[in-house]
Amino acid sequence: MRRFPVFSVLFLVIPFIELWLLIKVGSAIGALATILLLILSGFLGMYLLRHQGLATLAKFQRDMQAGQRPAKSLLEGTMMLLGGLLFIIPGFFTDLVGLILLLPPTRYLLVKFMLKNGVVSVGGGYQHTSAPRSSGTDIEGEVIRRVDDTKNSLDRP
Repeated sequence: MRRFPVFSVLFLVIPFIELWLLIKVGSAIGALATILLLILSGFLGMYLLRHQGLATLAKFQRDMQAGQRPAKSLLEGTMMLLGGLLFIIPGFFTDLVGLILLLPPTRYLLVKFMLKNGVVSVGGGYQHTSAPRSSGTDIEGEVIRRVDDTKNSLDRP
């Protein structure tokens, strides 16, 4: 069964939302004020990304030094990167979503929701166990290289 093409719909719907909001805001406050507001929001996003990014990087390093899994820090960093990218895209809707991802209280709630509902998992993809496997497909053996193995089989008499 084919999954619903969410990203395709988002790529079609978000530009229309952005254009509609730009027209509404532009007609309410004027074109120059709208452009200045978009430039200001871009600078605000870059400032928030830099400030919050350094704090998250420090938390990530503390988690690594303490021997803890930095899954929460990595998820927060990913959200901040996405939020910063959304701020770079000109528009009020993407700025609002970027602001939600960059502000610590809303980012904390999103990370908590994602970890609680299994959207992402904290555990790694690989597990090392010391117990023998019960599948029976493992074969132990040694490789012995003989001198005549290096010749091509067509060269042998």
